[in-house]
Parts: sequence; C-alpha cells; structure tokens
Amino acid sequence: MTKNELELTDRIAVVIGATSGIGRALALGLAGHGAHVVPTGRRVDAVEAVCREIQSAGRQTLCQATDVTRRESIDELRDKAIERFGRVDILVNAAGITFRMPTVEIAEGEWEDLFDTNLTGALRACQAFHAPLKASGRGRIVNVASLGSFLAFREVAAYCAAKSGLLSLTRSLACEWAHDGISVNAIAPGVFPTELNGELVTGTERGREMLLRTPMRRFGKPEELVGVTVMLASDSASFLTGQCIAVDGGYLASGVNS
Repeated sequence: MTKNELELTDRIAVVIGATSGIGRALALGLAGHGAHVVPTGRRVDAVEAVCREIQSAGRQTLCQATDVTRRESIDELRDKAIERFGRVDILVNAAGITFRMPTVEIAEGEWEDLFDTNLTGALRACQAFHAPLKASGRGRIVNVASLGSFLAFREVAAYCAAKSGLLSLTRSLACEWAHDGISVNAIAPGVFPTELNGELVTGTERGREMLLRTPMRRFGKPEELVGVTVMLASDSASFLTGQCIAVDGGYLASGVNS
C-alpha cells in the first residue's frame, strides 16, 4: 500500500497566533488531520478556548499563553512543549497585527511595534524552535505571509513591508536550514476577512475593489487555507522549501476582470 504523504498523525505542531482568524483555523485544521497541536497567543482565555476545541477533536494539547514580542516568553513555550511532548515537528507563524494610516503620519514607535510582532516575532520563534525542529528529522516551518508580500496596498505600508520581510526571511531560512532537514515555506492568503482586517474590507469601497480584482469574485474562508498548510507540514514537503503559495482566488494572477 502506498504511504499517505499527507499523514500528520501524532506530529507535534506549535501554532503561534492561533487564538483567532487564520491562525485558529490552521491550528484546528492540523488537529483535524491528526497532529497534536499547541495553539498560542497572548490572551489566556482565548488560548484555553482553542485548546478545548483541539481536545474535543481527540488530540493532545498544551495551554500556554505567549507573547511573540518577548523572547523569554517564546523560549518558555518551547521548553514546555518539549517537556509535554518530547519534540516539536511543525511550527506555524501566524501572529500579526495591522493598522491603516497614511505613511507620512506613521510614528516610528507604531512602525516598530508592528515589525516586532509580524516579522521579528516570527524570527524569534524560528530561532527558538530551530533545535527541536532539527532534532525531529522532518521539521516544518509554515509562515503566514500576505498579498502584501508582493503588492502595495494603500496606507498599510508597515504591514506590507513586514510581510515582504517575512517572505524574504522564509527564503533565507530555507537555504540556511535545508542541511538541518527543516523545510521552510510560506502561504500568502488573499483577502480573508478576520478580526484583524474585517473593518477594512467588509462592506467598504476597498473591499469592493478587492473583489473586482479577485477572479473568483469572493473573499476566502480561513478553513480554505488548511489544505495547503497540511501539505507543507507533511512529508509531501520533503523536497519543497523556500516557496510561498498564494491562496487568493486568483488575485495575483489576474489582470482585467471586467
């Protein structure tokens, strides 16, 4: 019988930024495909809620709130995950914040705070989990990039710059850590209304323009990101690294749509 290369049964996955939106969907999706999942974020009650859903799916978990802007918090998460499960096979970086503001008005502190979460936070997590992912022998990192990694969107320059940096970091780590047996890839969601961006795209002129530029003529649902994430987290990605897969309804491919 041919081996199921997408099998995740008993893999140990850590999902950072898993308490809402895309990160939550990915944490639950990995659990649904057999992985034991450690979902984390800054809010204890939100982390516990996702943990309960993972347990309801019959998977093991660990409830540990984490702040990606604090290295000691990330290190504590790693240590507790290793203590609980003995290893980590998969790391998903989905933590992110955003704001819309004319670029000329952005204060340096606002810029730095966004980068500290969206880019440096991912770096901290990758560094902290490098050793256990290497020890796994089939370590997988999946970073959540963005259409903003490729395109400019009006008045979200900080977010786009950070997500561009995250894609570049993905490629750099893929090259550096290939000899450690760690595959590092990214997904670039199209327009997925969540708690993070809902007010910017739902029922707004900006949202209507995005729909016009999306050949499928609809926004994405977070659950539609699970399949590609499972693939990147599985043995199917054994020779796939340094790539970014856009799940965007055709947005990046489109030209004139009317």
